[in-house]
Amino acid sequence: MNKIQQILNSDFIISIATFLEDEKLKDSIEQAVINNNAKFVYMHPIDNFNLKSFYSQLIKYEVGSEEGIIALLLNSFVSNSDEKTKTFLDDLDLGYISAESSAGEEEFEEAFENSQKSKVKTLIIGNDLINHQRVENIVKFLAIFKKYSDFNLVVLNEELEKKIDSCKDSDLEELEELKSFNGTLVYKLDGNCDELIVSQTFANIAKVSNGNEVFVISKNEKIKRVLKIDENLHGTIAILKINEDIFNGYRYKQVKIEKVEA
Repeated sequence: MNKIQQILNSDFIISIATFLEDEKLKDSIEQAVINNNAKFVYMHPIDNFNLKSFYSQLIKYEVGSEEGIIALLLNSFVSNSDEKTKTFLDDLDLGYISAESSAGEEEFEEAFENSQKSKVKTLIIGNDLINHQRVENIVKFLAIFKKYSDFNLVVLNEELEKKIDSCKDSDLEELEELKSFNGTLVYKLDGNCDELIVSQTFANIAKVSNGNEVFVISKNEKIKRVLKIDENLHGTIAILKINEDIFNGYRYKQVKIEKVEA
């Protein structure tokens, strides 16, 4: 069964680490909601306005905290596993992980409750993870989730999918302390756009206005964009669509914004 068909057949869907900008993916989830009365839990640091009409729950987490979020998913949806995994989960400081990731334990409890009567559950795993600095431990978590949960996995990144499918190592490492991403951030999406899409909050912090030409600067990388304020976007993460071989690695980058002087 292909990935789209799997989603269409589902009556409970969680997505993590993807903004779901792909129209086919987004439409397939919406169709599952309409046709199957599916519950859809969208998990991401950025609320996607185009999903608001059909997600049943938003779990918004801190940039970089995916390792902790997937540990919380594992804790919530896997009850029967091997002794080693049970011991690891029993030793997790759930309150600390929840506080660090800004995703409440009660939110995962709500998601679990909403999944109870579902027959076809799907976890969509996005491209944000492949260049995460903790990807190897994340892969172990996801391989265990695939083995012991009653979810089907739809992995959007082929390289990540291969890593999960071939993972035989269940020796989970302790979660790493979350690195803080302060200030103005960009979230890199594939595409070609000469605009930097930002919230009013982002523009205020960067001291720039709608329509300004700006430089987006990160370490030794620098590009020019036209700033566009999107009233539906909130917070301090801007959206940067770019196909160029720049700002590579983890999809979120701390950046400096400089107005281009006339």
